[in-house]
Amino acid sequence: MKTKKFKLKYNSKARKKNKNINLKKDVEWIIMVTLMAFTITFVMTIFSESALANVTLWMGIAVVLLFVIIGIIFDMIGIAVTVADQKVFHSMAAKKVKGARRALKLMKNASKVSSFCNDVIGDICGILSGAAASTIALLLSSRMNIDIFWVTLVSTSLIAALTIGGKACGKSIAINHSNNILFKFSKVISFFLPE
Repeated sequence: MKTKKFKLKYNSKARKKNKNINLKKDVEWIIMVTLMAFTITFVMTIFSESALANVTLWMGIAVVLLFVIIGIIFDMIGIAVTVADQKVFHSMAAKKVKGARRALKLMKNASKVSSFCNDVIGDICGILSGAAASTIALLLSSRMNIDIFWVTLVSTSLIAALTIGGKACGKSIAINHSNNILFKFSKVISFFLPE
């Protein structure tokens, strides 16, 4: 009997604490992020396919590395938004420093920004770098007359290692330099979207 009363009391406290949760807004965000993911993937795949259509080996490697680097950079931004210090940006906004108000808006929506940067952009870059890796594997296999299985195995493993290692390094940098990363990102965004 006591546990039932405790659960009811706990549930009512939890509801009061989370009363600002809006399911409709969550569903709208999920639909919007899904559509954004489709659009971004569509555009990036067109770029990837056109870049890899008549590609040289070195160009293919450059495209793969580009996707890996973009994924790492956006992963760093997603982490920086969640751990940056708001006090710093409130102070900068009071002094009318360009990009500070944009940074505060990003921090206010940290969960969405982080989801977009880490999940949408990061996952898209991972998928596209894997697809580009298979093109490189075909090129290497045909040029060096090596079994496609081994070339694919080594190239995908190498790209996965670069991505995971790069993101691990990027997370460490993002946590230790979050304010600086967020400020630079906010300045870039403010250039395209004035505050």
